[in-house]
Amino acid sequence: MLAGTGAAYGALSSLGMAPAVADADLARKAFTPIRPGHLIDRVSGTAPKVVILGGGPAGLVSAYELQKGGYKVEILEARQRPGGRVFTARKGVTETDLDGETQTCEFSPGHFYNVGATRIPQHHITLDYCRELGVELLAFGNQNADSLVYYDGKTPLNNKAMTYRQAKADTYGYVSELLTKAVNQGALDKELSKDDKDALSEFLSSFGDLSASGKYEGSSRAGFVGASPGAGLDYGEQRKANAMSDVIQSGIGRNFSFEFGHDQAMMMFSPVGGMDRIYYKFAEAIGANHIRYGAEVTGFSTGDNSTKPWATYKRNGKEEKIEADYIICALPPHLVLKLKSDLPKENADALKSAKPFSSGKLGIEYSRRWWEEDERIYGGASNTDLAIEQIMYPYDHYNSDRGVVVAYYNNAENHIEFEKLKHADRLKKAVDLGKKIHGDVYGKDISSSFSGSWMKTRYSEGAWIDWEGGSHSRNDSPAYKKALEPVGRMYFAGDHLSNSIAWQQGALESGRAAVTAIHERVTA
Repeated sequence: MLAGTGAAYGALSSLGMAPAVADADLARKAFTPIRPGHLIDRVSGTAPKVVILGGGPAGLVSAYELQKGGYKVEILEARQRPGGRVFTARKGVTETDLDGETQTCEFSPGHFYNVGATRIPQHHITLDYCRELGVELLAFGNQNADSLVYYDGKTPLNNKAMTYRQAKADTYGYVSELLTKAVNQGALDKELSKDDKDALSEFLSSFGDLSASGKYEGSSRAGFVGASPGAGLDYGEQRKANAMSDVIQSGIGRNFSFEFGHDQAMMMFSPVGGMDRIYYKFAEAIGANHIRYGAEVTGFSTGDNSTKPWATYKRNGKEEKIEADYIICALPPHLVLKLKSDLPKENADALKSAKPFSSGKLGIEYSRRWWEEDERIYGGASNTDLAIEQIMYPYDHYNSDRGVVVAYYNNAENHIEFEKLKHADRLKKAVDLGKKIHGDVYGKDISSSFSGSWMKTRYSEGAWIDWEGGSHSRNDSPAYKKALEPVGRMYFAGDHLSNSIAWQQGALESGRAAVTAIHERVTA
């Protein structure tokens, strides 16, 4: 058995599918929370003090983990709340954007939507902290067979809404039929043995729901016209298959791969009451006396082996200064560059490669859950190539009298169309486009709304960042590597310094990495 395993591992290595050498230094190290006992006999005098710039996920997890080890911590947070870009709109929340427009959320009690982070994959450590902090979770329907697709085009399938289940049944059915024909006509004889072809044909027959002759002739997977089959002789009316050419040319399958993404698994989670519940729990655990809200950082010095680092901040109209043994800077890189600091030119130049990304959402509260009552849509999202990009349906309060629909969650150029508008115009534009998908019902029974644009949000000025020459999932650009380095006694953290950019996971992992680096330096 061992010999066989070794041979298989070697074969995978030669194909680039497994590391050829197990390098302990390159292997991911599991995070080990520090304990007060780690400082005994290693630190003279009082425990080191760490000042953290920013009370978002990275800053809060840094303070939380440092406190476990007995460190003194102080967080400087410009907002009057924890969580940073993890922001939930609920009744009473007020936000004034950089254009000076103020919105006050008027949603009914208990209803909300997450302007920032919305969903948590099962493998993210965010769930570990939910368990540790006692944050109750709800299942989040990341996709729904009964939600809709709507794409512009010139085929009979374009410019109208179609359910995901029908789009998938027809797309997978015809792809399976075409590949079966290729197998039967010998087009894959060079690649496949007879046994391979038999196995593939068997798979395709099931995957595409093909007839005995290997053709796609429609499937109950596409759903039914009107009601589902009932009792007795009520067999229902199965949706007919659309023409192969129309299915191919319409592009109705363009978004299917979304759910295959590593971080977009079908079953996801979100906290009861809103994503920000996680960070209020962090703040509670850290203690209010260790978080200075309304403290807008204005500058910093990184310190060195002989001098302590410090930061300046404005609070209640006064500028104050705070010293520390170490600083963790958990601010967005483009905002760090606006501060007065002694950051070396090469480090500042690296941060200039981090470009803020435009994104935002708009939530509409309806006094009737028409998407459930009329269209049988319970959670999930509809996708489109219209500027709204998607419509997300609430994953809570099922079958109640009202709910908040996310009327758009869009990015880049599509969101720029909205972020330049006042809220009332954003709402009108979103409703007009939503009517193309859902009809006139989309403009009825609206009781309130609230929108957020991260480029226009003070202390964020971007939804997340993209590194020049890098990517969200694997970044090895020179600027990124430089930004990871500490400067003097200052360390940096944030989702932008991870391989999970735009996810809470990235911010939490980065904060823990900063904590580990400081502790290793202190106890060396």
